[in-house]
Parts: sequence; C-alpha cells; structure tokens
Amino acid sequence: MRDYYIVRGGRIKREQNTVYLESSDGEKKAIPVNDVQALYVLGEVDVNSKLLVFLSQHGIPMHIFNYYGYYSGTYYPRERLLSGFLIVKQVQHYLNEQKRLQLAKEFIEAACDNILSNLQYYRRRGKDIEDRIVGIQDERGRIAGACTIAELMGVEGRIREKYYSSFSTILRKGFELETRVRNPPDNMINCLVSFGNSLLYTTVLTEIYHTQLNPTVSFLHEPGERRYSLSLDLSEVFKPIIADRVIFNLVNNRLIKPEHFHEELNSCYLNDHGRRIFLREYDDKLKTTIKHVKLGRHVSYQRLIRLECYKLVRHLLGEAEYKGFRQK
Repeated sequence: MRDYYIVRGGRIKREQNTVYLESSDGEKKAIPVNDVQALYVLGEVDVNSKLLVFLSQHGIPMHIFNYYGYYSGTYYPRERLLSGFLIVKQVQHYLNEQKRLQLAKEFIEAACDNILSNLQYYRRRGKDIEDRIVGIQDERGRIAGACTIAELMGVEGRIREKYYSSFSTILRKGFELETRVRNPPDNMINCLVSFGNSLLYTTVLTEIYHTQLNPTVSFLHEPGERRYSLSLDLSEVFKPIIADRVIFNLVNNRLIKPEHFHEELNSCYLNDHGRRIFLREYDDKLKTTIKHVKLGRHVSYQRLIRLECYKLVRHLLGEAEYKGFRQK
C-alpha cells in the first residue's frame, strides 16, 4: 500500500470500480485504489459524492492542501476499526492528570532524543553546534520535573527554539533560519519546515485511521475542535527523523533551490516544481527501511508510525508502557 499524490489540477471521478484523474488538459489517468492507502490532493481538483462514497468503501482518507501547498483538511472515511472499550480507555487517560502527563512527557522526551541524534550527527561532521546541544540537554533534564501540561509545553518550546536556531549552521548558505515563522512562512526554510510538518501530520493521521485509536483525543496537545490532535502528539516523535531529515537532504544536496520558491508580500511558498521535488523525497523517505531491533526485521519509516500507534494502544490497555521511538 502506498500514498498517492495529486499535484495537477482537474477532476477526480469514479467510473464503475475505477477512479480517474482527468486533468484540465484532457489527459485521463487511472488511480490504483487497490494499492492506495491515502490520497494527497495538492492541485485544484473537483470531486463529487460518488467518489467520496467509493473512498469510504475502500477506507481511503483524502488529505486536501490549499493553493499554497499547506494542509486544509481531510476527508476522513467512516471508521471501520471501532472499539468503544479503547475509546473509553483513551478518554480516561486524558482525564487522569498523571496518566496524561506521563504520555505527554514521553512524546517530548522521544522527540528531544531524536533532535539530539540529528544534532550529534552534524557535530561529528564539524558543524559548530555544541552550545545548542548542551542547551537542549539542559532543557531535556527539566521534562521529568514538569508538573503540568503547560509547563511541559514551555520546555518543548524552548527545545524547539534552540533546535531551529541550529538550522542556519547545518544548512548551506542562503537557507538561514533566524526565527520560526508559521502563518504564513516568511522565507525558504520556514516554508520547507511548514510543508514538511503538514505532510507528516497527514501521514500520521492516515496511520491512526488504520488502528482503533480516536484521532481527536490527545495527551500533549489539547483536544479541540476542527483538528485531529492525536496526530499532532505522535508527529512530535517523527518530525526530526522524517520531515527534518528530508529538508536537510534537499537543501544540502542542492536538490531544492531558490528558483523552486515563490515569494509574495511577507510570504514564501514552494512552486509546483518545488512541491514535486519535496514530495518525491518525502515519499522515498517513508519507503526507506531500517532494522527494527525488537522485530528483528527491516521496516519502513511509514510502518514505524503504525507501530507507534500500536504501542500507544497497548499502553492505554495496560499491556505495556509506551516508549516513543528513538532513532539510533
């Protein structure tokens, strides 16, 4: 099973048991739905209810991105792996302050360890980032003592601030990051970080859909309206080792260049060519396999996210304590 990215404009429609993308220039291309686990729509396309019913029948989420390439929303099919018992356990862990804090701390500690793994890699290659590493290690020591979610989020924010301040040293000249700006991103590297994080959020959401977890009940991020906050929780663990490493590779190996961006007013966005380059690299990263120590076999990064969901399920059911994935 794989993700399918639609970057051209046109119309997605169902004809009998096949889904087609009919582009604005009249070209018609079949979408292999039997081999697709999620659709990513980054072009301006039209859809109808017949298509949505078909996607629901096949359990295929459809993630929608706006004109500028940033996440707008998801068509989330009717859940097929429902478990009332697990939902009750998930809510109980959210309502219990200590249980919630335990999970939230583990998300941040795993994310911090993966951040440090990235920085230590570049330190070994001569990058002058020792002060950032020391600063992040100091902040990591404060995670265990955090007594509230708000305090923990403060620690996480300072870790991210120190981490992002290292990007100007890690990345090649011209892709400096002075301040993390999100809505909208104001330069090339902020643009790449925002786009990568949006893609990862939807990838995690797809994997959650294929488990019995409820995507709206979270532990680190506060559950709220109009967002799947559990996807935000689990994304924290994988941002450094998936989204950030894709960015480092694209920039430092000169796969992405200034001509792949479009700037207007105080905003910066990837153009169509730039998005295609990023999507290709991102998809390759998800398909890359590593040796899983406990399973004793190679698994893809995308499969690691599903396994992370299963670990969280076992924690909620009291079968095994959740430990976030660390990239060695």
